[in-house]
Amino acid sequence: MKAIIQRVSGAAVAVDGKTVGEVSKGFLILLGVAQGDDEKEAQVLADKISGLRVFTDPNDKMNLALADIDGEVLVISNFTLCADCSHGRRPSFIGAARPETAEPLYRYFCERLRQNGVKKVAQGVFGADMQVSLVNDGPVTIDIDSKDLKR
Repeated sequence: MKAIIQRVSGAAVAVDGKTVGEVSKGFLILLGVAQGDDEKEAQVLADKISGLRVFTDPNDKMNLALADIDGEVLVISNFTLCADCSHGRRPSFIGAARPETAEPLYRYFCERLRQNGVKKVAQGVFGADMQVSLVNDGPVTIDIDSKDLKR
């Protein structure tokens, strides 16, 4: 699994002009599920993200995690994170998990964030054409691949 995490002061997602998910201070996570990913990958990634200390403390140091600030998370499924751009100019998405595998893992990842104490986990609509808006705070943007994390 691959995740792009953006620290935000607000983010929202709309489908067909209607807002379907929004958060205030916290994270916007673009989540790509790759072939071969399983619940263990989702668990390790959700656990890592839940504990990331990238919010500023009173001394202006990145020292606080989501739970410390009552942070919220908006998770958007994004198969294009699994793109292979190594040949030609058209990306290949063959490395992305099929929807019937990716959607349950996406939902499990969101549930794992909740189990880790994130009070609000908003979601987009899996497989839909979504319009995502955000105010990146910092900016702070972090790229994590579950394959790089110790299990």
